[in-house]
Amino acid sequence: MRVFTASLATETNTFGPIPTGADAFRARGYFPAGKHPDALSFFAAPLWVARQVAASEGWTLIEGLVAGAQPGGTTTRAVYESLRDELLDDLRRALPVQVVLLGLHGAMVADGYDDCEGDLLRRVREIAGGDAVIGAELDPHNHLTDEMLRNADLLIAFKEYPHTDIVERARELVALSTAVARGKLRLARAVVDCEMIVTIHTTSEPGRSFVDRIRALEGRDGIISISISHGFPLGDVPDMGTKVLVYTDGDREKAEALARKLADELIGMREQLKVPFLDIDAALDRALAAPQKPVVLADRADNPGSGSPGDSTFILRRMIERGIQNAAIGPMWDPLAVRIAFEAGQGAKLPLRIGGKVGPASGDPLDLLCEVRALFPDMWMTGLSGARTPVGNAALVAACGIEIVLITLRNQAMGTDVFTQLGCDLASRDIIVVKSAQHFQASFASVAKSVLYVGAPGAATPHLETLPYRKIKRPKWPLDL
Repeated sequence: MRVFTASLATETNTFGPIPTGADAFRARGYFPAGKHPDALSFFAAPLWVARQVAASEGWTLIEGLVAGAQPGGTTTRAVYESLRDELLDDLRRALPVQVVLLGLHGAMVADGYDDCEGDLLRRVREIAGGDAVIGAELDPHNHLTDEMLRNADLLIAFKEYPHTDIVERARELVALSTAVARGKLRLARAVVDCEMIVTIHTTSEPGRSFVDRIRALEGRDGIISISISHGFPLGDVPDMGTKVLVYTDGDREKAEALARKLADELIGMREQLKVPFLDIDAALDRALAAPQKPVVLADRADNPGSGSPGDSTFILRRMIERGIQNAAIGPMWDPLAVRIAFEAGQGAKLPLRIGGKVGPASGDPLDLLCEVRALFPDMWMTGLSGARTPVGNAALVAACGIEIVLITLRNQAMGTDVFTQLGCDLASRDIIVVKSAQHFQASFASVAKSVLYVGAPGAATPHLETLPYRKIKRPKWPLDL
């Protein structure tokens, strides 16, 4: 069996201020055909798994382009078309193939392309032919479009949020796609649009139990795969929203009935799934009053994993104004401040202008007298499913009793080691502010006594009613009650 695998992925905040261009892909990971390293990278799990099983299965595995960018604003047209065409050229050189395995995101938007994944899958189908089996792994924060469904035989989204099951879902994708190619499965699918926007945190109820029930259904009574597309609310595209996707072994009616049942369950629990966002002062009040510390505050609106810059100063400014000390915050994206800290050297005390550099959604910069406590060139943190994640040169500076992690490659807080590698003792802090929406939970749960979600201002605001949507299908809960 000849199997082709490749990846092209990013998540697009169409309201975000930072265009996604070539440098964004080079920073997170750009590997031409056959050049992917011997290590897992976030969106190349299908390639990683296929590489592990190819020899024992006797496949001929052809590896194409792997390119992923940190979530950001709209991808430039030239960069999308260039990367897409590079991947397609890799596929042409691999022909004939029986299976195509792709690592995608599902919410990539480029200038002129509201549905990059649908565009890519259509072109892959045209090249690979109607008999080839095309499977793709997706992030659950995807826009599940008709074009994607028409041109892929199988789409499987991560079930966990934070996404700790990337490799597990890739194994399913590889096993099921090759089973279809061998004639052992005949897939039938159904999709139900829940006409809402909801996020399922699998670290709390009722999301945890709902996902556990879904997993228990798979592999029984002809039910092959179930994926919940949360949707990505910061993407203003027609297909944005929460959907349920079910595959069965040839029984379309069963797929349709189960998709409808699960969608109705999800709709019924949507109020319980809403994340309780606090304003900045309310969150700080609760953190200070908490009997056990540290308390982690998640700065959802400035989450680089949702396309924000990661340089907003709203929470840090308020902590300083209130005289709050014994706290840590990060990682803040500020290449200029990091460069100055490196020039000054560890132990130096100097004025630094921190954050607030990208635009109004980042707030105003803070002018602080800082001590440079640690410097770490070319630092990596532990990402989801153990994938190593670069953050570039990193500096730990202290001002007003608060330790601040500064980085040069924009990224969210995922591993606690983004702090601890710089010598920041998280367990001894009262308050830890993380630039992240939910992925921090996988690692920070080991240190946090409690977690609060903060609805501060920012480019990834959780207050969806404030966003100027133009393209999404309406009505859609909770925008239209």
